[in-house]
Amino acid sequence: MKRTRAIVITGNGTNCEMEAAHACKLGGFDDAVIAHIADILSGEIRLDDFHFLNLTGGFLDGDDLGSAKAQANRLKNASVSGSSEKLAAQFDRFIADGKLILGVCNGFQLMVKMGMLPGFDGDYKSQSVTLMHNDSGRFQDRWCYLKNDAASPSIYTKGIEKGIYLPVRHGEGKFVCDSEATLSRLEEGHLAVLKYSDADYAAPTMEFPANPNGAANGIAALCDPTGRLMGLMPHPEAFVHYTQHPRWTRETLPIDGDGLHLYKNAAAFAKKNLV
Repeated sequence: MKRTRAIVITGNGTNCEMEAAHACKLGGFDDAVIAHIADILSGEIRLDDFHFLNLTGGFLDGDDLGSAKAQANRLKNASVSGSSEKLAAQFDRFIADGKLILGVCNGFQLMVKMGMLPGFDGDYKSQSVTLMHNDSGRFQDRWCYLKNDAASPSIYTKGIEKGIYLPVRHGEGKFVCDSEATLSRLEEGHLAVLKYSDADYAAPTMEFPANPNGAANGIAALCDPTGRLMGLMPHPEAFVHYTQHPRWTRETLPIDGDGLHLYKNAAAFAKKNLV
């Protein structure tokens, strides 16, 4: 039987690779490989050999050119060592083959700056949205309630009834679009998967601190029209077990943390469609 394989890219300032790999394994993937970007650029590891690509959180290149901008330029323009192939061609094949990509925090920032999201009309190279400095003007480290759009095509959030509770930790998480037309298109296509909300998940909010960054329409996560590519500012890998919950000693909680739902859905999709 073929094995489902996840890959977690690390290097240049990421710091969540261990948690992401653990979440993939806990979610049901047979293999979860942590690969330094240098191993991919050298050709020693190829994205073609995996089913689920994880772009994790951290401080890519120190965010010196803006969150994930340097890495976006690197991945779009770098060639694989000893080959005439551009690394971007591997990303193109990965998407065309119907595989899965999840970008968390810095990984979400990377996806939008590469143009992978929102992926309108199959265009995964044109940037139309971005993530900017929080309205508070400072780094935010807190837990947030996230209202789920049940009509979203995202494969990761299937089965979530109202919403989930996850931590955020970022300085540049304010989601903005290049135009009102782009924002309207996101909403009409139900691509704004998760939105910051109050504890009852009744409606999206723009109020701080429930909305920790001032994101347009409260948008915390975005997927492409296929539902296979998704990015979010909150950290699902940071809540896969109840002991990671801030009130785990004071409340009776399910063993699985809310974030694990995304990885279980990804593994189930891979087993059914990709092996």
